Amino acid sequence: MAHAQIAFFARLAKENTTPNRVLAGQKTLLSRTMHDIRYDPVHDEFVVNNPFAYAILVFGGGASGEEPPKRIIQGPKTKLGSSSRLEIDPVNNEILVPEGRGVLVYDREANGDVAPKRILNNAGSGGGIAVDPVHNLLILGSGGNNRNPGAIRIYDRTASGDTKALRMIRGPKSGIVRALQMQVLPSTGWIAVTQPGESGTFDPGGTFVGFWSINDDGDVPPHWKLAGPKSTLIKPRGVALIPQSKEVIVADMSLNAVLVYYFPEIF
Repeated sequence: MAHAQIAFFARLAKENTTPNRVLAGQKTLLSRTMHDIRYDPVHDEFVVNNPFAYAILVFGGGASGEEPPKRIIQGPKTKLGSSSRLEIDPVNNEILVPEGRGVLVYDREANGDVAPKRILNNAGSGGGIAVDPVHNLLILGSGGNNRNPGAIRIYDRTASGDTKALRMIRGPKSGIVRALQMQVLPSTGWIAVTQPGESGTFDPGGTFVGFWSINDDGDVPPHWKLAGPKSTLIKPRGVALIPQSKEVIVADMSLNAVLVYYFPEIF
């Protein structure tokens, strides 16, 4: 199986910039595809998924070259499948992984074939995940298509079992087709969500990055959008927020590019 690499750039990197360092090779256990990566600034670690090996890999923040993971969550007790999304909560020391139609929650320092500490059922599937430790919320997106659109579900952070969502954002005004990767800004309560449209199309049209409040419920349009010709976005799939510089970073699948926007309204 071909192996992927993770390249690290300075925040102000521009086109054709050489990465500061690269993590790649057999010992890293990285697969040829990774759909999510999260950094833990409290413990200087980052977490990435290997969907082919049914595993979650944890590396030190300065990992480089062919450095192996510090910890690996993998094995039948974990209940992991080909998970594509994950989230880390350094405040409550947890790693959260959407799996099937639920969410598996592990201790942050879990290593090996470790069972989840709790499981949330019937929470949608195919979308993003974010934790707001300030307001004690778990936010989940679900996938869909133009005929059966997805949604954003907001739960109590410690919800487990068949607990129902506190609030749900969905409907034609919301514009949600697939609520893919997301980030929450606990200081202001805004949620940034990528809307890449239906899968399998280079330019599905109507795509955007939307911003909702953690208090929104029902068929609510985004309070702000990054969209349209001036944005140059075609198919946004990843999003990150940098409060220090009031910037929104968007990874665009069709452009094969990372775009940076100054967006002070949400900070």
